[in-house]
Amino acid sequence: MNIEEFREYCLSKLGVAESFPFDEQTLVFKVSGKMFALCDVDLFKSINIKCNPEKALELREKYTAINAGYHMNKKHWNTIEMDGSVNNQLLLQMIDDSYDLIIKGLTKKEKAKLST
Repeated sequence: MNIEEFREYCLSKLGVAESFPFDEQTLVFKVSGKMFALCDVDLFKSINIKCNPEKALELREKYTAINAGYHMNKKHWNTIEMDGSVNNQLLLQMIDDSYDLIIKGLTKKEKAKLST
């Protein structure tokens, strides 16, 4: 997966916006103002994805390219090295799961705004 594929997939989700809230390099994807994915647009060596804590540990044990979130809450975020060792199908599933975690935590009012 390259940065354009990653970006397109994140933006294909309902209500997603992209921004550079931290600096000119860190591209952040949010839904209802809450982050679910981010990456460095210049290097694209890794991505950060929100993850269920139990699943996060399971993935870290199984894949050497998946580690506790760099500069993130280590319990809820994973950093995935984009070295090709994690297949695209799993990457897409992890993006879906991250997005779904955010959606699950939204209020009814916030969820209703997404569908309008």
